[in-house]
Amino acid sequence: MFKNCIVRRPCKAMVEGITSAPELGKPNYELALKQHDTYIEALKQCGVQVTVLDALEQYPDSCFVEDPAVITSKCAIITNPGAGSRNGEKAEILSAVKKFFRDDQIEYITAPGTLEGGDVMMVGDHFYVGRSARTNEEGIRQFIEILEKHGLTGSEVPLEKVLHLKTGVNYIENNNMLVSGEFIHKPEFEKYNKIIIPEDEAYAANCIWMNGKVIVPEGYPTVEKAVKDAGYEIILVDTSEYRKLDGGLSCLSLRF
Repeated sequence: MFKNCIVRRPCKAMVEGITSAPELGKPNYELALKQHDTYIEALKQCGVQVTVLDALEQYPDSCFVEDPAVITSKCAIITNPGAGSRNGEKAEILSAVKKFFRDDQIEYITAPGTLEGGDVMMVGDHFYVGRSARTNEEGIRQFIEILEKHGLTGSEVPLEKVLHLKTGVNYIENNNMLVSGEFIHKPEFEKYNKIIIPEDEAYAANCIWMNGKVIVPEGYPTVEKAVKDAGYEIILVDTSEYRKLDGGLSCLSLRF
């Protein structure tokens, strides 16, 4: 069960954040703030305490707190983000993590290794790690070494098309996995009950399981129905402005 979440308020500079989809237009900052409020409320509805960090104007993408840290049941790992404009976010997240973990429970990915939390998917005590443009072989090696030191396990999943692993695959507990695109036939996920997301709703593969409920992005009826039909209570949250920055529901929080 999750007890805590850390989120960071979006900054005004988010309109200049990294995107692979400029055709969607720049985010509307005021709407993004309202959507963030709704997101925080959805987390609280799942029974967790939410720590809200102040916006960081020097880092346009810093509302995506999932990337500079990975939090496990045994330790917290400060990552080394592969996007140059985001690398400094790792220092900014540290003070928040230290409120929950002792220094001997905090580990670090160091150069030349790179790793972003969006490439890490937790399934029980095992962590799948996507090898992507942002997470390299050395980062994964260090990450798995840290996991094993703390009695956990990890394995690499090569990515072909998507930005991050959790862009296209997300575990919603009870052996159920939301899969889209390149992940539908990946052998690493054969043993799970795969809920296949159609291509036109691929963005909504990024849902969050929180204490029995599943938070689903608003506007994707096929995914909404599929998750409901799998037996979950769902909470809908509009993330249209974050999609413009390649961001989804999981990107916006650290959950532990």
